[in-house]
Amino acid sequence: MSAVQDLLTNYQHIIDNLVIITGSKGAFEVLVNNEPLYSKKQTGRHAEPGEVLQLFEQLVGPDVPKYPQSK
Repeated sequence: MSAVQDLLTNYQHIIDNLVIITGSKGAFEVLVNNEPLYSKKQTGRHAEPGEVLQLFEQLVGPDVPKYPQSK
């Protein structure tokens, strides 16, 4: 699952705006409220599957539930 799909599947109820901007040379930056959440430039690698979601979960904290999934 991609980072965008992870975020929207699990936190669509709290995300007001999501912008995807392509960059040169494989840039991959994830900002929340203009603050870096994940940066390929800083880590030197692409995020592992689920890594951006995990960082977002840590940022919003345990009091923010995931979006209910239908079974």
